[in-house]
Amino acid sequence: MTQNLLIAVASIITLGIAAEWLAWRIHLPSILVLLVFGFIAGPVSGFLDPDAMLGELLFPIVSISVAVILFEGGASLRLRELREIGGVVRNLVTIGALLAWVLGSGAACLLIGLDLPLAALLGAILVVTGPTVIVPLLRHVRPDPQVGRTLKWEGILIDPVGAVLAVLVFEAVLASGVGAATEVAVQGLLKTIAIGGVLAALGVGLLVMLMDRQWVPDFLQSPLSLMVVVAAFAASNVLQPESGLLTATLMGVALANQKTVDVKHIIEFKENLRVLLISSLFILLAARLKLGDLGGLGLSHLGFFAALLVIVRPVVVAAATLRSTLNWRERTLLAWMAPRGIVAAAVSSLFALELTEVGYAGAEMLVSITFMVIIGTVVIYGLSAAPLARLLKLAQPNPQGVLIVGAHPWARAMASELKDEGVAVRLVDTNYANIAEARMEGLPVYYGSALTEIALDAIELQGIGRLLALTSNDEVNSLTALHFSEIFGRDCVYQLPPEQLAHASKQVVSRSLRGHFLFDPQATYWNLTARFDAGADVKTTNLTEAFDYKRFRARYRDAIPLFLINEDGEFTVFTVKHPPDPAPGHRLVAIVDLVDETREYGAGAASD
Repeated sequence: MTQNLLIAVASIITLGIAAEWLAWRIHLPSILVLLVFGFIAGPVSGFLDPDAMLGELLFPIVSISVAVILFEGGASLRLRELREIGGVVRNLVTIGALLAWVLGSGAACLLIGLDLPLAALLGAILVVTGPTVIVPLLRHVRPDPQVGRTLKWEGILIDPVGAVLAVLVFEAVLASGVGAATEVAVQGLLKTIAIGGVLAALGVGLLVMLMDRQWVPDFLQSPLSLMVVVAAFAASNVLQPESGLLTATLMGVALANQKTVDVKHIIEFKENLRVLLISSLFILLAARLKLGDLGGLGLSHLGFFAALLVIVRPVVVAAATLRSTLNWRERTLLAWMAPRGIVAAAVSSLFALELTEVGYAGAEMLVSITFMVIIGTVVIYGLSAAPLARLLKLAQPNPQGVLIVGAHPWARAMASELKDEGVAVRLVDTNYANIAEARMEGLPVYYGSALTEIALDAIELQGIGRLLALTSNDEVNSLTALHFSEIFGRDCVYQLPPEQLAHASKQVVSRSLRGHFLFDPQATYWNLTARFDAGADVKTTNLTEAFDYKRFRARYRDAIPLFLINEDGEFTVFTVKHPPDPAPGHRLVAIVDLVDETREYGAGAASD
């Protein structure tokens, strides 16, 4: 028995991470692949049976996992983002949630034929979207920043709101009479807000105090934060059912936005844990499905599902975005992204079990309808959201633009050449003379330090997917790369090689604290400055069969290749460790010294 349990747990983790990797390789939303893997492992093959494997531990494990995910999601929210989207987010999680509940309940009554209490409970359960589904989908779609932030805020905040609403409705269903039900709901709401707020404040206050006074060593800070989150979640749920999700979310928001201690390492730890938890939870979710659960569904249930997609969600978004600055394209994309996930599955299963035990007729249908909505929304939104976002010109799955930190003369030369090749560029510098020159050359700029919080709001990053740190200070370059790795990812931040690398020294900053080294080991700031002072320039060369990369190197022996642009316009950066392979049809951007440009050397010679 113990060995079988060990194999099952290992299989859940293995299948989850394998599905995440496969989704990345084939460019599909990870939640789709996770559902397929879980469905095959569970109802199709019978290999995994989460209920038999975990028994009564299943729902506590799922609840704690969701709490950790919500804490991490809350920690990714920045209050400064609300300056632009605050009104829409507020409306989505208040007016929008109530509208979704009322309309969803009405559709369940009219189309499925559920009685009013059961329909109200189903409508409340299906209010939630949640970070378990919306975060992977946003990572796949990569929508416009304003839309992406709105969906992220809604997905994280709506989970505790929807869970609390579902609990209040459930308690009202069990209560006798309208007056008693109303009293139960109001008291439950007030208790949830009070308990969630107080415990979140106490938890964050305790963490900040312990870290600020250095009573906890660095290696224990991340485990300690996890302990406090789980303890606060459990205490909150004991005092008021399902209020723990609100507590965990508020703790994440408060911890990330306080200014007393640095919590970046804690957030990074939770981000890694989130991937493991989401992948494992989706395998469990899909493996719990029973083929018979979906067998009793008919056309009326499909009609209900269609109503959620084409009536309920668009009406909710229309009401929430009324008088907002969002244009019709942004509202359309918001109206077409509301997948349901783990919380809806867990809450529906729990309530169906409790209602069945008290003899409530038809309660078992809650699970099958909820799972139908989860699978349907994940499949439809997962496959259609990215194409719709591209059609609406609100997404760029692989942004090719470059943010260049440093606007000195040869950085401007690189930026101008890339701009001429159709690559979006932004330059950042604290030197006003450099900024003024860049503006005169028609280059988009930001005057200020790239390391400040305000810079993240002020710099227009739409269409930008990479960072090049080109300043004269190696430490600043490393800090800048580290700072922007949170936005672009570690694989897309680059910096000039330090002087130590040019002299073959081993005294180089650790890989975890810097970006990829650019171009060539000798391409340090001062070496490049000397080359440009001697007359070097940035040139673009069309590589052909007659003038390939080998012939280019023969002509420009001391050239330093910088960038490569293929036939599809995809942009690749040359790095010290992993330079790309230029081929005919590519355009090569490189630094070349003064040569006799009048001497013909093939059809693809460098051109301005």
